[in-house]
Amino acid sequence: MYSPDFAVLAARLVAWHAVHQRVLPWRGARAGARAAYPVWISEIMLQQTRVETVEGYFQRWMERFPTVEALAAADLQEVLKAWEGLGYYARARNLHKAARQIVAVHGGVLPADRKALLALPGIGEYTVGAILSIAYNQPEPILDGNVKRVLARLCDIDQPISTPAVLRQLWALARALVEAAPTGAAGACNEALMELGATLCTPQSPRCLLCPLQDHCQAAAHGTQAERPVMPPRKQTPHYDVAAGVIWAGSPYRSRLLLAQRPAAGMLGGLWEFPGGKLEADDADLAACLRREIDEELGIEIEVGDLLTTVKHAYTHFRITLHTFHARHVAGAPQAIGCQDWRWVTLDEVGDFPLPVTDQKIAAALRAAAHESVATRAAN
Repeated sequence: MYSPDFAVLAARLVAWHAVHQRVLPWRGARAGARAAYPVWISEIMLQQTRVETVEGYFQRWMERFPTVEALAAADLQEVLKAWEGLGYYARARNLHKAARQIVAVHGGVLPADRKALLALPGIGEYTVGAILSIAYNQPEPILDGNVKRVLARLCDIDQPISTPAVLRQLWALARALVEAAPTGAAGACNEALMELGATLCTPQSPRCLLCPLQDHCQAAAHGTQAERPVMPPRKQTPHYDVAAGVIWAGSPYRSRLLLAQRPAAGMLGGLWEFPGGKLEADDADLAACLRREIDEELGIEIEVGDLLTTVKHAYTHFRITLHTFHARHVAGAPQAIGCQDWRWVTLDEVGDFPLPVTDQKIAAALRAAAHESVATRAAN
């Protein structure tokens, strides 16, 4: 296995980063250790999310929850509303749980200890490495997608990076690199690795001529940059048709409508939605699907009306086409059978609830249709 001079590489990374790092809201000053709380929040937000998206969310979050104590004291619905649109909502729920645990057990201060950090909800090996190195300047490694790509090219690893053996190799390389960093520069070394992957050692068309590690990079020497890292075969993404209902207590736009809260556990847990579910093989059509789902979820009978809108959305492991219908409540009192809670609300109140991206689009279509309905009535 290729064994580079880690001290030379670490020194180059730190020097390059000092000049070329991007100015980002969670970095504050361009040098020195940073407070653990903003490091933690930014690293959780950045998981599977683009930097450009996170910037605005991070700034709004820090204004609303400036300390661990403020986050711990907040209601979960307020936290989910602040996270609305960022996706992977388990991250927000875990941040809230962890904040309460940090206040209760650690006096409101993120611990500077690997074992204690790993005991917090939503914190894994990568986040531990980020907090300990960036906030506490401990030589702990990190391994996100950008770092994997940099190290796989540096050592020209010709096996899929998702295999356990390669992952162990990558963690070992990341640890050797950060442990060889100049005194006091563990965090800068780790950030430099991430920055290098984000700005120069990109998935397509890496800018090798500008890279501070080019003369040590085995992929650059062998001309295999475009082939590294080796990715596992891509699986076909399943698609599902889903029916949802804007269920009115009476006439559309003139009465209250029904929102349901998703169960706390699972995907989108704790968020509110226009209720419905997946089309099954036994359903005659989407209207039949919606009637069945509403009965199973809320125990009520509805009359399905016109289609309001269709929304296409891709999640990590599947895609959906969400068909949303107007519907009228016919019989039965709503019950929280397949949901956590339910509310009759006005259209104006819908925006007060944390909604998934798909349901935000439904709400926008609903407001547009309501405006058109009012305009039509006024014209007549």
